[in-house]
Amino acid sequence: MSNLALFMKKNKKVRSNTFYAATTSLTDADGKPLEWEIKPLTTEESERIRLECTKDVPVPGKRGQYRTKIDTNMYNDKLMVAAIVFPDLYNKELQDSYGVMTPEDLLKAMIDNPSEYYDLLNYITEQSGFSKDIQDEIDEAKN
Repeated sequence: MSNLALFMKKNKKVRSNTFYAATTSLTDADGKPLEWEIKPLTTEESERIRLECTKDVPVPGKRGQYRTKIDTNMYNDKLMVAAIVFPDLYNKELQDSYGVMTPEDLLKAMIDNPSEYYDLLNYITEQSGFSKDIQDEIDEAKN
């Protein structure tokens, strides 16, 4: 027999923020890579971002019919921005220093090494509870 009281919010474990050295190109005075603060995303945040990145596109050859398409690059970029607590990617002074106007563009300017960028994406998705590799998620979304 189960105990409903165990499901109450007060018993729910809180996932903590973590720290991750996202790039070797930003270091402290001793040359140690700076750590970024990452928060685990909630289901609600992930769904909101997914909806924001979803659009209906016409089905070729089928007038009036549409299919749903997720812009996976946009989804990944927005997912990462939502998870990064520090540095503040919305900070105008930081954006201006890189000559960009959006948090997504700032992230790409700060981490301009594609390998480091996708390592950070994988780290964020793992911290948010995605058990599959992000490439598996992308491949699955395409099918």
